[in-house]
Amino acid sequence: MNRMNLLRSLVPLLLVLSHCASAQDLAVRAGVLHAGEGRSIEDGIVLIQQGRITALGSASEIRVPAGIELLEVPVATPGLVDARSTVGLSGAMNQPHDQDQLERSAPIQPELRAIDAYNPRERLVEWLREHGVTTVHTGHGPGEVVSGQTMIVKTVGDTVAEAVLNPAFGLSATLGEGATGHDRTTPGNRSKAVALLRQQLIRAGEYQARLELAKKNKPVDRDLALEPLVAVLQRQMPLIVEVHRHNDIMSTLRLAEEFNIRVILAGAADAHLLIDEIRTAGVEVIVHPTMIRAWGGAETANFAFTTAARLIEAGIPVALQSGYEGYVPKIRVVLFEAAMLLGYGVSFDQALELITLAPARMLGIADRVGSLAVGKHGDLALFDGDPFEYTSHVIGSVIEGRRVSSVVR
Repeated sequence: MNRMNLLRSLVPLLLVLSHCASAQDLAVRAGVLHAGEGRSIEDGIVLIQQGRITALGSASEIRVPAGIELLEVPVATPGLVDARSTVGLSGAMNQPHDQDQLERSAPIQPELRAIDAYNPRERLVEWLREHGVTTVHTGHGPGEVVSGQTMIVKTVGDTVAEAVLNPAFGLSATLGEGATGHDRTTPGNRSKAVALLRQQLIRAGEYQARLELAKKNKPVDRDLALEPLVAVLQRQMPLIVEVHRHNDIMSTLRLAEEFNIRVILAGAADAHLLIDEIRTAGVEVIVHPTMIRAWGGAETANFAFTTAARLIEAGIPVALQSGYEGYVPKIRVVLFEAAMLLGYGVSFDQALELITLAPARMLGIADRVGSLAVGKHGDLALFDGDPFEYTSHVIGSVIEGRRVSSVVR
């Protein structure tokens, strides 16, 4: 078992030690229960025991055992899943002491682990939780060719061990203007950035070969910078590439084919210009936030509100992200971003899936979160009306049967 596999093997143990201790019994009755996958139940009940959903259906069919608290709300959905964020590394104070999402000392730093910087008590984590977000894919953000690793967490817990679902999900990369600078400390143009990434993947392949030989001969000295890239080459971790312009997207697709690696396009403002190419490459897309700022000359100048709908129509796996903001409050809420899509070809069910089941599938956690089903985690977002209506409010969040945010009385 290599070191990355060993780290991954510890995840179930972390979950047993952390989540089981906090799991509770709870029943939620909703006037409208949106279970996910297009299924809605009028006057529905979700029964959660020991943190897992044990029953789901009409209130006339589900009996709530004595002694279990019953919450009654107008509307409930699965807990929201943010497909890409830097929350917990980027903080609300917007000061150097709480801005760990990007290290500028080198263009390629795959050895940086999100789990070593994540702050579960950061106020912005609580803020997302108050808005129905129960699971977040977070970590090092865009801005360097390889900026570091990402992780998947629940938006709860006083320690990382209590929050973590996957301590090392993917590797955050950037191509295009976002990865370049105009001095001698960073890549000066696009071809240089791609060349640096290609060279590092080649070195990782050579390191992988030495590791194979080491099984028969003397051990190889560890290289923390190459180990995560070996995991990428072995398709154990995806390379999550922040990329927007059409030519940079094509460069990314060429790298994916050249090294046979799993690539997830993040941002992808020009994705609507390359529908056929993206579909043929078989890559997934975490589309940019709908309210991203775009102006003439910027990489995002060609973004379109219809991109998500066109990707869905083409059968391309797509999810929605909050992304990273360089200004206060440093984080968006995917609920609001998804609501913006309703007027641009995306149905209610599709919008909800973009921030629940679609990201859960992309992140490899759909067996636990993303929809309401027996056996899954008891994670819900509670509303006083239509989740995407401007005048509606999130009135509570439930994570594994525990009320973690609530104004319900």
